[in-house]
Amino acid sequence: MKDDSKKIDELIKEALTEEEARFYDELGEQNVLEKFEGVFKGRMGWLSILMNFWILAFFVLLVYCAVQFFVAETTEGLVTWGVGVLVCSILVSMLKLYIWMQMDKNDILRELKRLELQVSALSHKK
Repeated sequence: MKDDSKKIDELIKEALTEEEARFYDELGEQNVLEKFEGVFKGRMGWLSILMNFWILAFFVLLVYCAVQFFVAETTEGLVTWGVGVLVCSILVSMLKLYIWMQMDKNDILRELKRLELQVSALSHKK
């Protein structure tokens, strides 16, 4: 399977001009850290920075609520701090989900650009 995809990539590169081939190489696979870095680029990068700030703030609050939960002596304190832990963990999870969805969106856009490039190369070849 890997050999087939390498052959297809080589055929595509042969059909492309030098500039298009460089652009195609830039669209290669990224590791998780590169994908995470890509979330902060572009028009919505400021929102990702804001989301990560809130993730950190809610995580600190989650840890504080968890510590207070374990030192609480009354049932009311246990319930209050337990709800705090639950709410903070839900908020952190939802905000992290947003970041992961942005990473997935960037992957999909990269694949669409790759497909556009391939269609363009094929249409110029005929």
